[in-house]
Amino acid sequence: MSIVRAQPGGQPDLPQKAAAGPVTSTLDTLHTGVKGFSMDSWKFESNSGKQTALSLACIAVGTILVIGFRHFDGSSMTNSLAGFLCGLLLLLIGISAFLVSGKQTIVVDPQMRRIVVEDKNKFGIKKKLIRFSEITDTSIGYIGKRSIFVNFYYIVLKLKSGEKYPLFSPGRFHDGGSDRSVMESRRQRLENCIKQAAGE
Repeated sequence: MSIVRAQPGGQPDLPQKAAAGPVTSTLDTLHTGVKGFSMDSWKFESNSGKQTALSLACIAVGTILVIGFRHFDGSSMTNSLAGFLCGLLLLLIGISAFLVSGKQTIVVDPQMRRIVVEDKNKFGIKKKLIRFSEITDTSIGYIGKRSIFVNFYYIVLKLKSGEKYPLFSPGRFHDGGSDRSVMESRRQRLENCIKQAAGE
């Protein structure tokens, strides 16, 4: 039997509330999932205006390099060839990015255990759904040439079908695409999502 003692003022001592620790812990678990892992989805959107501007810049720089290094003779043949190929690469990236210029939205949803990539451009809207269970491995892809400060990093998803899907592809010019540490941080976070979904 619980005994309630009266205080001098005539007010009884009310039973103290139970410690909030277990309740808070339970709520945190519901929000973050097992092992403190956040179950909130994370979303990325490409900048269509920046994409158009950078694609035109790539076309311009690529054209200059292709024209400037088009002669492969003499002692500087190796450097000329490297410059020509780099210019050709920039041209391809710039032209492809300009043709498909639009907004790309990437949503990683740990609760639904999937990645949804939506491409919206002048040709319409295209969606791709990749389930965590389809991904067998992730890595960092790279396109560019460090000597001229042209760097594009992205995440490569290796799927069970054998396909290698580029997430944050260079032609989309997502923020952080030129910083390897940023892309590596996203890759590790995605890896944690996949492992958590698999119960590891």
